Amino acid sequence: MNSQEWVLLIARGQFALTMGMHITLAALTLGLAPFLVWFEARWLWGKRPEARQALQFWIKIFALTVAIGTVSGVVMEFQFGTHWSGLASRAGGVIGPLMLYEVLIAFFLESALTGVMLFGFDRVKPGVHFTVTCFVALGAVLSAFWILAANSWMQTPVDFHLTDDGRLLPDSAWTLLAAPSFGWRLAHMLLASVISVSFLLGGVAAWRLCRQPDEAASRLMLRSALTVTLLAVPAQIVVGDLHGENTRTWQPAKLAAIEGSWHAPPPGQGEPLRLFAIPDQQAQRNHAELAIPAIGSLYLRHNLSGHIKSLSEFPAEALPPVLPVFFAFRLMVGCGVLMLVVSLAANLQRWRGRLYHSPRLLRLLTLMSPAGFLALLAGWVVTEMGRQPWTVYGVLRTADSLSPLSLSSTLVIFIAIVLVYTLGFAAGLLYLVRQINAPLPDDADVAAEHVETPA
Repeated sequence: MNSQEWVLLIARGQFALTMGMHITLAALTLGLAPFLVWFEARWLWGKRPEARQALQFWIKIFALTVAIGTVSGVVMEFQFGTHWSGLASRAGGVIGPLMLYEVLIAFFLESALTGVMLFGFDRVKPGVHFTVTCFVALGAVLSAFWILAANSWMQTPVDFHLTDDGRLLPDSAWTLLAAPSFGWRLAHMLLASVISVSFLLGGVAAWRLCRQPDEAASRLMLRSALTVTLLAVPAQIVVGDLHGENTRTWQPAKLAAIEGSWHAPPPGQGEPLRLFAIPDQQAQRNHAELAIPAIGSLYLRHNLSGHIKSLSEFPAEALPPVLPVFFAFRLMVGCGVLMLVVSLAANLQRWRGRLYHSPRLLRLLTLMSPAGFLALLAGWVVTEMGRQPWTVYGVLRTADSLSPLSLSSTLVIFIAIVLVYTLGFAAGLLYLVRQINAPLPDDADVAAEHVETPA
């Protein structure tokens, strides 16, 4: 590879690193905020000390996540100017306003009120504090709304025109929200965040119950998490199927890479379900393929004989990297199936009254803590690598979006980013582990703290 190709590879790797770490934090705040609202509501209207204990336990983790996420988000967005000036100059007329709205409407709302939520327990009236917690949760949703609107337009661009100098401008204000994949992408991300946090929260509660089976706050955490997974995981399966239909229409090459489909099946035969394969992009074939005939058509076309566009129907230079997309999708689906099975088993034991005294199940729930985030990150690999070689799908290539950087400066920036992010996330992970093992405040202390004071 020449130096410019190395610059492109390093710049893409840096954005993948910062995006992957930031999306994990964003999902944690987005999924944890509704639980904070729920725990505080249980405390206010039920006066249950364990609800206040659970709220105090997770609110510190939420605040830390917002703090680290603020830093990682700023670095990530600065890259549009430092590394991707071609994208910023040509598509800034569409994605620029969406990122501005995210900062003005959502970012400040979430960040500013998190401090009030964290330190305002005994300084504002309980009803005011609950309202603040609700607004923090709203800020997290609005942040996801605007960022996903920008990403969805880059994935499925519509309602724009090209100027004489090659810039992409919206046809109207509605262009900013007109991407045909936006609704499904937003729903998919919201559910993924809630599911990820539910398994994390449930795993932490299960870990604590292994040591203290009668801890009321951990029981409340686990019940709440399992209730959410029972509803959200099946909903995610439905939304994922509908999102797949949207991808089939608007990004057929990505879907073909997901399926590892190099050539169309013979007439009358359906698409196979490829459980395993090693895609060979140069030879345009799969090695060591393990597949079930026709079952792929069942979820791709909702029949046993329908076809999708195969990879051989697209120019080789317009194909995404098939191997990572293929395996990332199977990791995402595999985690999803495992989470569904564990959720059903745990809820069944809960209804039987055996959940809190099932050491093996509690240990399994603990091991499942990161499963949702693994699925979420795998899904983003599918989303972003499946879009390649485009930044704006079918319109602007990734190679043409790069800033004119030297190899040495790109490498220095990349190393600095890796070091800073590694130290920051290591410190955050250490705090999380310590918080998980920290004792909860006594019930008497929690009850004594609930004193209504003037706002």
